Amino acid sequence: MAKTIVVYFSGYGHTKRIAEYVAEGAQADLIAIDAEGNLAEAGWNTLAAADAIIFGSPTYMGGAPWQFKKFADASSKVWATRGWQDKVFGGFVNSASLNGDKQATLNFLQTLASQHGGIWVSLGLLPANTLAATRADVNNLGASVGVLTQSPSDAGADAIPNGDLETAKQYGARVAGIATRFAG
Repeated sequence: MAKTIVVYFSGYGHTKRIAEYVAEGAQADLIAIDAEGNLAEAGWNTLAAADAIIFGSPTYMGGAPWQFKKFADASSKVWATRGWQDKVFGGFVNSASLNGDKQATLNFLQTLASQHGGIWVSLGLLPANTLAATRADVNNLGASVGVLTQSPSDAGADAIPNGDLETAKQYGARVAGIATRFAG
């Protein structure tokens, strides 16, 4: 199986929980961006050795928080050497609102991967958009580019809907599976 890494920032623990589900599905290692937006040198080395990188970020005020943006800007050193060229990429985002403008954050992650010359993996799941659909259904927020998740602002990470967690897990498996096909 391809070596997959989930690199994420989580301000309140919600995005961390999603990252854990993505990593479970991908059989991936987790790297957390710290509260100051930094990544240890070992983290950069791990990303360099990865076949696939999955970005994870909350959405604050319609975009990625400054901590994730600092990481993204620091990746320009990798960009200059094409260090992540042709790696497989994916991404997931979380916000308190059902919409929360998180699609803008997901598009940012996709653009970041494209700037690095990466190959982006779509979600690949039909939306749960019938009258009978519930928040327990996979892809109940109707994403296509990557994973959209929601966590109530007045609850802990344990209140994230099961459908979002299962979507995250399935997406991790999809990214890792596609990376394995490219690596093989």
